[in-house]
Amino acid sequence: MKGSRKFPFFLLIMTDKDFIKSLVEERLRNSDSFPVDISVSPDNLISVEIDNDKGVSIDECVALSRYIEANLDREKEDFELEVGSSGITSPFKIVRQYVKNLGNEVEMLLKNGTKLTGILKAADDHCATITVEKKIKSDGSKRKTTVEEDRTYAYDEIKYTKYLIRF
Repeated sequence: MKGSRKFPFFLLIMTDKDFIKSLVEERLRNSDSFPVDISVSPDNLISVEIDNDKGVSIDECVALSRYIEANLDREKEDFELEVGSSGITSPFKIVRQYVKNLGNEVEMLLKNGTKLTGILKAADDHCATITVEKKIKSDGSKRKTTVEEDRTYAYDEIKYTKYLIRF
């Protein structure tokens, strides 16, 4: 047939993200590390991002990568695998990263465009609270004084939050 394309019989079968997630959770179950993000692209690039309250070692990434590879069959489907740690300046993707950073200075950008800098005070499954400093002029005073104010935002109001590094 003119104009028809022939497809090879060995079309790639996209690796199942849920299966990869279960492998990662199984491997990390007895460790201090936790999964942050798992993605599988249409061309079978498997990307796994993990974090740990004390930091992720390269050895842990290598061990997880080997574990995942040992449980996948390259004879059935071809894939590329990347395992890495969440970067220190990367935006938080899960609640556990918010909890990990309680007491730390963070930068929060709200979806309405407001950018806040302050101390991450609280985080739960629904929202995060940041303590910001603001200057107010009190009655009878010529100078503004700095006061702290807690602001709570639902996660769907937040575009990103990330750890703030100051030198």
